[in-house]
Amino acid sequence: MVVFRQEMVEERMGDCWSRTKDQFDNLEKHTQWGIEFVERYTKFVKERSEIELSYAKQIRNLSKKYQPKKNSKEEEENNKYSACRAFLSTLNELNDYAGQHEVIAENLTSQIISELTRYIQELKAERKSHFHDGRKAQQHIENSWKQLESSKRRFERECKEADRAQQYFEKMDSDINVTKADVEKARQQAQMRHQIAADSKTEYASYLQKFNQEQNDHYHTLIPHIFQKIQEMEERRIERVGESMKTFAEVDRQVLPIVGKCLDGMTKGAESIEPKHDSSQVVESYKSGFEPPGDVEFEDYSQAMKRTASECSLSNSRAESKPDKPTGKSKGKLWPFMKKSKGAGSEDFSHLPPEQRRKKLQAKVDDINKDIEKEMDKKDALIKMKDVYVKNPHMGDPSSVDPRLAETGQNIEKLQLEAQKFEGWLAEVEGRMPVKSEPPQRQSVLYETQNSVPSNDNCAQDRESSPDGSYTEEQSSEAQIKVPNVEFDDEFDDEETLPTIGTCKALYCFEGNNEGTISVMEGELLYVIEEDKGDGWTRVRRNEEEEGYVPTSYVEVFLDTNGKGAMTYI
Repeated sequence: MVVFRQEMVEERMGDCWSRTKDQFDNLEKHTQWGIEFVERYTKFVKERSEIELSYAKQIRNLSKKYQPKKNSKEEEENNKYSACRAFLSTLNELNDYAGQHEVIAENLTSQIISELTRYIQELKAERKSHFHDGRKAQQHIENSWKQLESSKRRFERECKEADRAQQYFEKMDSDINVTKADVEKARQQAQMRHQIAADSKTEYASYLQKFNQEQNDHYHTLIPHIFQKIQEMEERRIERVGESMKTFAEVDRQVLPIVGKCLDGMTKGAESIEPKHDSSQVVESYKSGFEPPGDVEFEDYSQAMKRTASECSLSNSRAESKPDKPTGKSKGKLWPFMKKSKGAGSEDFSHLPPEQRRKKLQAKVDDINKDIEKEMDKKDALIKMKDVYVKNPHMGDPSSVDPRLAETGQNIEKLQLEAQKFEGWLAEVEGRMPVKSEPPQRQSVLYETQNSVPSNDNCAQDRESSPDGSYTEEQSSEAQIKVPNVEFDDEFDDEETLPTIGTCKALYCFEGNNEGTISVMEGELLYVIEEDKGDGWTRVRRNEEEEGYVPTSYVEVFLDTNGKGAMTYI
């Protein structure tokens, strides 16, 4: 019965320890899962931060890709058209929008990722400490139980030994054959065993009382306290994750006002687009300045047209004295359909229509003037530096500045000459023809013989056809027009400057080597100051100092309809 009771107690104690150990194992698994959950959430936020950075980088690269290059034609267009300015505003706002995504990534890293990473390390250390205390308490109660069991078994053993010694003494005492000394020895042995059994009983009672106290503390104080700490740790972990999730949303909410401003800026830029203004800018940019062509005259080929001395009409003289040209290649194309000359006039922009040429020349003059201002500032700085060196020789040699001053002066002279050249072309285009201070002498061309000018057939044969259908003058002496000696009429010495009565365009090159003539290039525009008087020559003017006669057949004349000398731009 005693043995059965003992086994029951041991089984009950074993079940208690097993259940406690199982609880610790369950808590250990759950807290480990909680730490892994925090680590998983931290990894999620980290990947979100990387996505924000990558997105911001792609947005910035996109904005940079479509930004106009500095000092380029695209940048000029962006400043000119409202749609381009709106697009540029959108790119700038998009760049700021990318910056807000970088702010999101930075805040996620500093406010969540870094904090959770540090907290995970603290959580792992705290969890380890709590379970270490639990295992230590469990080990301590188990050791106390083992001591109790050891003292109990010893007490049981000593009791059995005392019973056997008592039985032996009684046997010896009842046996008449045993000597008195042996009986006394057996009695003393039995007393000793009874004393040892009593001591074992006292020790067992002490261990039992101690174990019961420790067991009570273990199950009612120590283990509940450890479980409470683990529970509080778990609650703090859950609360920390909740705060991180709230911060995750707040990080986005903080940048929403600035993102809204970026979107408002894009909307404002789109609303600033002015279609009419842009279309007017296109018209202003590509306005040619040409006047619409007049009516095309009827040319009657039903009868032969021969020039007579009495026919002094400009149109008749042009028709008969013009060199023969191959059929199918007309020189009199209307201006909207004329081809641009290739390679000619690249410096003075003569290949452009008048209005576009004026704008290009004006821009060129402005650029040159800016360069002159820079060079002048540079020159002033060098002069000041030289003065400083003169006053303080220890700071430098004044003569070392002279080469740079000379170079700067040369640059200024070159730029000034360049500016004068372009200003002259600009004045020509704008029609700012200065009035002469002295009236020029009018030249009179006298012809010695009618045969001094080569026939039109010969001239046409000596010209070669250019790729665009025009004709170039041969350099041989046979192709040159022979002009007789030119004399000056005294009656024109005091004549005032003749007004322009129209304009003309050179159809062919004419060198004008003889006195009284003027050289012209193919395609050049000139002013007509005297029409053909029947002698096959037209008086033209290039500028205020250059004027002379050219063959009427070499030019296409456009007379002013009002006949008052107004200039006509071609």
